Amino acid sequence: MKIIVIGGGAAGLMAAYSAALEGCEVLLLERNEKLGKKIYITGKGRCNLANYCSEEDFLKNVVSNPKFLYSSIHRLSPYETVDFFNNLGLTTKVERGNRVFPESDHASDVTKVLEKALKNIGVRIELNTRVKNIKQDNGKFTGVETNKGDYTADACIIATGGLSYPSTGSTGDGYEFALSLGHTIVPTLPSLVGLKTKESYVRDMEGLSLKNIGLKCLIDGKEKYKDMGELLFTHNGVSGPLILTVSSYFAKDIEAGKKMGLLIDLKPALSTEALDARVIKDFAANSNKAVKNILGGLLPSSMVPVMIDVSEIDPEKKANSVTAEERKRLVKNIKGFSLTVVRSGDFSEAVVTKGGVSTKEINPRTMESLKCQGVYFAGEVIDVDALTGGYNLQIAWSTGYTAGANQNI
Repeated sequence: MKIIVIGGGAAGLMAAYSAALEGCEVLLLERNEKLGKKIYITGKGRCNLANYCSEEDFLKNVVSNPKFLYSSIHRLSPYETVDFFNNLGLTTKVERGNRVFPESDHASDVTKVLEKALKNIGVRIELNTRVKNIKQDNGKFTGVETNKGDYTADACIIATGGLSYPSTGSTGDGYEFALSLGHTIVPTLPSLVGLKTKESYVRDMEGLSLKNIGLKCLIDGKEKYKDMGELLFTHNGVSGPLILTVSSYFAKDIEAGKKMGLLIDLKPALSTEALDARVIKDFAANSNKAVKNILGGLLPSSMVPVMIDVSEIDPEKKANSVTAEERKRLVKNIKGFSLTVVRSGDFSEAVVTKGGVSTKEINPRTMESLKCQGVYFAGEVIDVDALTGGYNLQIAWSTGYTAGANQNI
C-alpha cells in the first residue's frame, strides 16, 4: 500500500514512521529544505517533546476537543512516547512540571533520531516539495499535485501544521486542502501567545520577570480565571507561562472583542491588611526618605516608578508626608496591579494555532476524513490544542502515530 505524508513536522514524521511500521511504502513530502523546522525552535531550542504524565492528566491539559483525543492518546500515551524516543536512541530527562527534554538540550537531536529512523525503515523523503492540490475521484483519494509533478497513492496523511510561526512553513495549506475536500474549518486564532495591553508603561518594565505572583483574569468585569505562577513584561504587553495559559483559554473572547482585564497580585502571601502594615512600617523606618527610594524592598526596581505613578503619588514626596489615602492606593495596586488587554499577539508569535479542521469530520479512532476516503489528518491542522508543557507535541505524536498505524497492507 502506498502512502503519501504531507508535512515533515512532528506529526508528519511520526505518521510516516508509523505507516512504514505497518509495511506501507511511504513517501514524505516536505516543502522546506529540511525536516522538523518547527521542532528546532520549540522549548526555546531545547524541544519540550512530551509531558511525563498519565493519559488522564494529559487530557486535563487539552483545551480544545479533548474527547476527540481519547483513542489516539490511548494508542500512544505520553509514557509510551518517551519510551519510543528512548528506544530510538534519544536520551531524555524530566524537568519541573514533568516536562520531558532531550538530555542534550538540543531540539535538533529529536529531529535527527526521527530522520534516521525513517531512513532505516525505508521512508522516501522529498524536500523542497510543495503540494498544490489533493486529487480525489468520487470521494476517494487518488493522489497529489506538487511543484515537482504528480504522485499517486492509496492514501495520504495531511500533517501540514497550523498558522503559528509561519517562517517554519506553516502557512495554512492544510486548511485549503481540507476545504477542497468539503471539510469545515473552525476559525483559526493564535494561541499560547503574549497579550498586548492598553497601558504604555509596560515598556518601562520590558524584560522584567515576576515569579510566584497571583493573576486574575476578568472578562467583561467577571473573574474567569485565577492562578499563581510566572509573568513577563514585554515592550507592548505581557507574556510568560500564566499569560500563555490565559491566551489559550480566552482566545475566542479576545477575538470577539470582549473586555479583558488582568489583575496582578505582587504579594499573594500577604493579605491586604498585612501588606498595609508592612508599608506603614517601612515608611516609619524611612520617614525622611522620598517614596521612590523606599519601595525597593517590596518591588523590583523597574516597577517602582510605574507603581508610584499609577498610585498617583509624587515620587519625591517624603514618606512621612504620604497620606493614608495615597498609601491605601499603593497597597491596592500592589495587590491588584491592573492591565487592560487590547488584543493577543499574532501568529508569528504564537506557539500553536487554535481552530482548524473540524473534529466532527474526522474519525477519532483512525484520523481518517469523513468527507474523503483515504485522506487522514494529524497534528496542528486539526482543531485540537493544549496548554504549554509538552502537551501540543504529544498531540502531534499521538495523532500522527494513529493516522499512520491505520494504513494496512
